[in-house]
Amino acid sequence: MNIAIFSIVSELHDPQAVEAVTHETLSALSVDYIFCGDDFQSYGAHDLDIIMVCTGGTEGVFKRLLPMLREKSQKPFYLLASNKSNALPASIEILSYLQINGLQGEILHGQAPYISSRIRHLVQVSQAMLRLSQARLAVIGQPSDWLIASHADYALVREKLGVNLLDIPMSELIALVKTMPVEKPSLTADNPSVQEALPGAQCIYSALKSLVEKYQLDGFTLRCFDLLDAVHNTGCLALAKLNAEGYVAGCEGDVPTMLTMMVARVLFGCSGFQANPASVNVETGEILFAHCTIPLNMVHRYELDTHYESGIGVGIRGYMQEGPVTVFKLSGDLSRSFVAEGELIRNQSEPDLCRTQQVIRLADAADAQYFLQNPIGNHHVVIPGHVKDVIGEWWDNLN
Repeated sequence: MNIAIFSIVSELHDPQAVEAVTHETLSALSVDYIFCGDDFQSYGAHDLDIIMVCTGGTEGVFKRLLPMLREKSQKPFYLLASNKSNALPASIEILSYLQINGLQGEILHGQAPYISSRIRHLVQVSQAMLRLSQARLAVIGQPSDWLIASHADYALVREKLGVNLLDIPMSELIALVKTMPVEKPSLTADNPSVQEALPGAQCIYSALKSLVEKYQLDGFTLRCFDLLDAVHNTGCLALAKLNAEGYVAGCEGDVPTMLTMMVARVLFGCSGFQANPASVNVETGEILFAHCTIPLNMVHRYELDTHYESGIGVGIRGYMQEGPVTVFKLSGDLSRSFVAEGELIRNQSEPDLCRTQQVIRLADAADAQYFLQNPIGNHHVVIPGHVKDVIGEWWDNLN
């Protein structure tokens, strides 16, 4: 974490008393930081810049500094205030002034563990925003024909997220798959047809990895069903492996879901499980999510089966650790998001569904109504852990 703490002080206060309070406040924080004092030359050059309001009577000092601070950074202002020397009243006045002038900010105040946790969250979001602004994502092919609500405005995505989107023709991938050397698979499957399909699935993985390297991609979404006719195989195994390797690898050319997965990647280090809600119980808040692939690093074990809809190729039946999860989705125009916490209560393997199947009980059963009344497309992303607060922080920062 790259954190800098600056300070503003009123000349009316005793310097030794101010220094003692400053030391007491900062030494209690369980985060690493650089203390810059009243030297604001490097302001805006860190993951998080914090202004410690050391005393009352600093409102005018801040107002004089504001034009210079705005030149250095367009981020919100974070004011650290102790409960001594009238630091909090001055911070409240400063924050009110910022808001009157259409600027954003927040006061970091309270017990040291809370402030430290809040700082870590803010740094996490700041780093994620930076990584998004540097990301390159691709749509290989076009969104599948049935995804009539799952497109995105490339220019708007660039403007709001900083993400560069590019199109790669499906023909380029298919031609590449056919040139890949066929190797003996390292994996085994009980089903003979799946075992026979494994070398072809590995060729799809190698071809996709080649495109990732050629175009220097952080991720992509693939019009994967075109592979069924073109090479008589599926991309499920390739996507599962590439997601586990740190890339975002989405299905069906679904751009909003790819963006959702990319946000999960930069915030939490995992792409998440892209899945369809196969059934919804609005009374219990239980939702069955299913898809034929899942990142291999999200499961404690997995089995190889055929792709559900086609009955060919290689699909993944993954078993994720039961426990806390978060369901997340962004809209293609980035005007809406859905995020809900819950518990993965069981994995299952019914034969009439996509191979990886998770039953998730939402913490607030009322959230289940969203899927039936106001959904953002059919695919959603399941992320391990309860991370709604961090996603909310990122969303607020984006908007």
